[in-house]
Amino acid sequence: MNLPQSRALTQKSASNLALAFILLPREKRDAMSALYAFCRAVDDVADEDSVPTEKRRAQLAAWREDIRRACNNEKPEFILNQEFLPVIRQFKLPFALFDELIQGCEMDLEQLRYENFDELGLYCHRVASVVGLLSIEIFGYQNPACHDYAVYLGNALQLTNILRDVKNDAARGRIYLPLTDLRKFNVKEAEILNSQYSDRYFSLASSVADRAKQFYSLAAKTLPSEDRRSMVAAELMGSVYWQLLQKLEREKFDVFGPKPPKLSKPHKLALIFKSWLRYAAGSTSPNYGTR
Repeated sequence: MNLPQSRALTQKSASNLALAFILLPREKRDAMSALYAFCRAVDDVADEDSVPTEKRRAQLAAWREDIRRACNNEKPEFILNQEFLPVIRQFKLPFALFDELIQGCEMDLEQLRYENFDELGLYCHRVASVVGLLSIEIFGYQNPACHDYAVYLGNALQLTNILRDVKNDAARGRIYLPLTDLRKFNVKEAEILNSQYSDRYFSLASSVADRAKQFYSLAAKTLPSEDRRSMVAAELMGSVYWQLLQKLEREKFDVFGPKPPKLSKPHKLALIFKSWLRYAAGSTSPNYGTR
């Protein structure tokens, strides 16, 4: 595939998601780079706080219309979508999922707080689980239970992201931790916005982490054994983010210091190597969701 812009954006990002592509065959690795580039582009639009909200809303509307063209087998205008077009055709990626993803990005323009886990769950589904549902179409699967697997794993990864990024999100005025949980553990919004760590915050974060663990466990149990090999990149993502959640827990979820907890590059490379060994050995057991 001729994907210079998509590959460049994916390589520049150095994200955990992009790192997982290394385990895929070349064709699927390229397809995932094109998908990732699209996701990165629309997410960047939503997160560019220096641009007025209405302009960002118009930009996201333009991305929605352009990806609609691609899904309708018409020529899109944006370079990334032009590169993405053959992938959309080959794997029959549906516009409805792209629409949901962009709706998730639009939530970031409008909603700086989430009252409860139902509200947050909708956000997590749109920005994370939907990406999983698109990804499994590229990976290929036999059993439709993979749909549930993608949803569960997406929720697990996004909740882990939220716990890791509390400080960065607060710097932009955003709090993704549900307000019902803040009240339950007597944590004030101002404490989070001012990077104030406390035992009460630890209890709050632990509660959210418990929900993430439930989703990791559900994902591990739901993925059919016959599809585990084709989901090797997703399983690597599960392993990387599970280890990140464990690290956050060991450090008592204190992300307010100058160096928030994260996995080192050698640690990530070791996880990739272990995942490759498990793949080569034909292992069908999950590498996350248990201590």
